Amino acid sequence: TGAVGLYNVGQSCCLNSLLQVFLMNIHFTRILRRITVPPHTGQQHRNVPYQMLLLLEKMQCGKQKAVSPIALARCLSGHRVKLFVQHDAAQLFLTLWNLIKQQMKKPELVEELNYLYTICVQEHLTCQKCSLETKRNSSMVTLPLPVLDSNSHMLKNLEDSLQCFFRPEELTDLNMCFCEQCGRRTPFLQSMKLVHLPQTLTIHLKRFCFEKSTDVHKLSHDLPFPQDLDFNAVLTENQCQADDNEKAAWQYELFAVVAHSGSTSCGHYCAYVWSLTECKWYCFNDSEVHQVSWDDVKCTYGHSKLHW
Repeated sequence: TGAVGLYNVGQSCCLNSLLQVFLMNIHFTRILRRITVPPHTGQQHRNVPYQMLLLLEKMQCGKQKAVSPIALARCLSGHRVKLFVQHDAAQLFLTLWNLIKQQMKKPELVEELNYLYTICVQEHLTCQKCSLETKRNSSMVTLPLPVLDSNSHMLKNLEDSLQCFFRPEELTDLNMCFCEQCGRRTPFLQSMKLVHLPQTLTIHLKRFCFEKSTDVHKLSHDLPFPQDLDFNAVLTENQCQADDNEKAAWQYELFAVVAHSGSTSCGHYCAYVWSLTECKWYCFNDSEVHQVSWDDVKCTYGHSKLHW
């Protein structure tokens, strides 16, 4: 029936934007539709996946241009997610993801959710004195990419950000680590290798910058991103820890962009989402939804006067 907006129920533009990205992802909604419905009314009110499912059905079955997410917002409030405050999209995304995963009772659905969103990396630490190497596997739900290099120079595009994230870093001076073989703190080389990428890859740009004072400011310079991204063309062999079958799936098409305008203390979020069923770009600006072009999406590359 076309894309449906979400009313702003009090500084909820960040929540609305993230919900649109979740609910427009048909791979996610296929999982959501198979959840176990809580048996009691009280449990239903506190269950985030169930409230998301009710909201999805309300959006798909109604004929309004927008619906209210107030029931889901109240549910999130019961889980200590503050309402009527400015949120950071990356942090709120992680909070929603954890609540969804914790409250999905079926193990097979949790496994599918992990496959859909979880990134696996291998961290390497090598002592520069004795060459002792330690490895540790870890997982994350978003890939946090820098917009500045190690010398605080602006990176030119998303591919540069990826290379910067996976580039080995020397840990010296105050950043030295304790080496068990040397018995003292020594310089180390720290590197990250990519092991597994999910079906839906979530990237967040680290645009918040901490200065020497306690002030935080936003880095608003342009950082172009492509419509198609092949990790095999961006990363080197040394930056990957995966077989050929795994790496063959490391090709992505852009599905959504959550964009922020304003400063760290005051601003507004909207979402640009590619409809997988209609093959069109939409801009979700709370209750207002409009079909847009790729040129419109490119305005989210960033600049201090971002306007959609």
